[in-house]
Amino acid sequence: MIPIAEFKQFTDQQPAFKVLKPWWDVLAEYITVVMLMIGFFGCTLQITQDKIICLPNRVSDSTLLSDMCQNFARRRLNASEPNTATPSQQMSGLRNNLDIQQYTFINQMCYETALHWYAKYFPYLVVIHTLIFMVCASFWFKFPGTSSKIEHFICILGKCFDSPWTTRALSEVSGESQEGTSPKKEDRRRKSIKEEVPEPHSPLKPVQSISEKKVADSPSVSLLDKKEGEQAKALFEKVKKFRLHVEEGDILHTMYIRQTVLKVIKFLIITAYNLALVRNIHFVVPCSVKMVDMTGYDNFCCNHTKAHLFSKLAICYICFLGAYGITCLYTLYWLFHRPLKEYSFRYVREETGISDIPDVRNDFAFMLHLVDEYDSLYSKRFAVFLSEVSESKLKQLNLNHEWTQEKLRQKLQRNALGRLELHLFMLSGLPDTVFELTEVEALKLEKLQDVTFLPLVTQLVCLQELSLLNCPIKLPFASLVFLRDHLRVMQATFDEIKDVPLWIYSLRGLEELHLSGLFSQETGRMSSLESLRELRNLKVLSLRSNISKVPPSVTDVSAHLQRLCIHNDGTKLVTLNNLKKLVSVRELELVNCSLERIPHAIFSLVNLQELNLKDNQLRSIEEILSFQHCRKLVCLKLWSNRIAYIPEHIQKLRSLEQLYLNHNKIETLPSQLFLCTKLRHLDLSNNGVHSISPDIGKLQNLQYFAISSNSVETLPKELFLCRKLKTLMVGHNKLSTLSPSLGNLSLLSKLELKGNRLEALPPEIRWCQALKRSGLVVESTLYETLPEDVRERLENE
Repeated sequence: MIPIAEFKQFTDQQPAFKVLKPWWDVLAEYITVVMLMIGFFGCTLQITQDKIICLPNRVSDSTLLSDMCQNFARRRLNASEPNTATPSQQMSGLRNNLDIQQYTFINQMCYETALHWYAKYFPYLVVIHTLIFMVCASFWFKFPGTSSKIEHFICILGKCFDSPWTTRALSEVSGESQEGTSPKKEDRRRKSIKEEVPEPHSPLKPVQSISEKKVADSPSVSLLDKKEGEQAKALFEKVKKFRLHVEEGDILHTMYIRQTVLKVIKFLIITAYNLALVRNIHFVVPCSVKMVDMTGYDNFCCNHTKAHLFSKLAICYICFLGAYGITCLYTLYWLFHRPLKEYSFRYVREETGISDIPDVRNDFAFMLHLVDEYDSLYSKRFAVFLSEVSESKLKQLNLNHEWTQEKLRQKLQRNALGRLELHLFMLSGLPDTVFELTEVEALKLEKLQDVTFLPLVTQLVCLQELSLLNCPIKLPFASLVFLRDHLRVMQATFDEIKDVPLWIYSLRGLEELHLSGLFSQETGRMSSLESLRELRNLKVLSLRSNISKVPPSVTDVSAHLQRLCIHNDGTKLVTLNNLKKLVSVRELELVNCSLERIPHAIFSLVNLQELNLKDNQLRSIEEILSFQHCRKLVCLKLWSNRIAYIPEHIQKLRSLEQLYLNHNKIETLPSQLFLCTKLRHLDLSNNGVHSISPDIGKLQNLQYFAISSNSVETLPKELFLCRKLKTLMVGHNKLSTLSPSLGNLSLLSKLELKGNRLEALPPEIRWCQALKRSGLVVESTLYETLPEDVRERLENE
């Protein structure tokens, strides 16, 4: 028995491999063990006992000798048969005068020459054939191309089966569908629970019902600590990568077919020659050797001592071999009559309620088919880690563990509009704890993944503003109804405009909509903006994109639209005729639209109050005369263009209060500019201006004047007659002196002088009562030239 134990230890696989051994492989394995025992038993007999015993016979005819030996064998087997042999044919009682060495020699010679080879080597053949069967049955477990995949799969399968998340996911789904299941589904559910949670009980202890057990176990099932959650998350990633790797080929399926075909062929060959040769095992064997000189006899009658036992072992071996062959043939039938390269989780989806479990194919499907033959519960529990819904729930659980309500409340801050804002950046999802912060007024989500607004969003009763920055959101109908009635400001920023969620256009309560995203050539231009016409309460529309014309849908909301902003990313805005219909627009921004002239359609906007044409290609603004029809225009922003001069008829814009001409190429300032006496804000910085006309003193309402980064050498004294001036920016010019009249600007709070040629500051600066040290931008050496008392006053904040 020691060789059998050693062989079994050599051929047995790891216990975990049993999940890939269906019942026929297990049965075949037991059959091979029995056949191996038959072979070892025969080999043991072959070694420990005499092989053959021979006696000499005086009969010279070999045919007669054979008949006589057979007749003698029959008489030995049937003692009741009468003895009819002649005295000359009887060997009993005859003396042969041979010594023991001669008998031993004859036994060996007759064993080698007279005994059939099958009768001699039968036990060894059984051992060799059985070993080959064992190698064929387990070859794919050791083959380099398949063993790594099998080991990896079994490792992942075991972890998925034992993971606490598997039990929790199945329990949650079972609990959610408990009330709505059909009787048949309920029976299957009860059966699955019994399979998953076996609980032995004694006759004296009452068995808990399924519902009682679920209630009793629900607290423990619902608990999943952070470490277990991270382990389950890692399992999801492993399953994804393993699936991508294994589904690419079918080497496992092919190798299993090959080894099965090889077993069938070997079975047929071995069965055929064993059936043909088993009759050659005889109890009495005639032997004829030319040994007259050595023994005095030529013919011998031999007894094969183990023939009777070997014949019985051979019959048993052939029977077991037939059973083994039946398992191989059934395996072939199973391999070729079932779609093993596809595996459907349809029944698992119906039973668990996890509807997004995908079907798999190729080697992945083949291994799952094998696992089902062992125990279908493995596939059911493994399927949890193929579901994106299950993965999302796990991520959500881990997210809730990490982002508690207290941690989120620490991130609350006021935004530019004064609303209490929560900004979340690059999270794996949206924590459920967000919906517990009922005081949130603005929610900003940036680069979040797999976000779903649960119906819990109805708890955010103060929510008015929502910002989505490359963050797609799934929105159930109940949440959509809530947002539709409560949201007032919506900001959506995506790489492409087609990624903007369509439900945004159904938020009928929106007053401000800020969209950012490029149009791709595949999707066409502005087709995604047709739904804008549904926003009947929209007052502010900001579009940062690459359009070539104003979308027609914008005109559909023109009756109530008050502000339109188009930031065009350098794409030229060609068609602007639709702007004429925006009769209610008060603020218009056409930024970076590659405009070379001021569009004539703008002059029809009689309610226009502010116009921003920043970052365009304007060279001439002669059309500025037509702005006199826009009698409400108070703010004109023409900054960051290529304007070379200011036309004289700018004086017609008498209602203008703010004028931005900074970052242009203006060199001279016409005196007519200063006839716009309502100007409060004038920015001429970053140009090439050399001088300032004394007529600037006419701007008695001027509060902000910037002419920094120019070539101005002197400031006219009339500038200091603008007593309402609060900000004076004259840095980076060529000023060498500063008039003492600076002291007349008592309201001055911001003064920039840095980057000039000044040698000293006028002491009269002390009379600028609103000016403090923080508002005085000047070199420290120049600041030291001021009298000490002046510096003390400036530093006295």
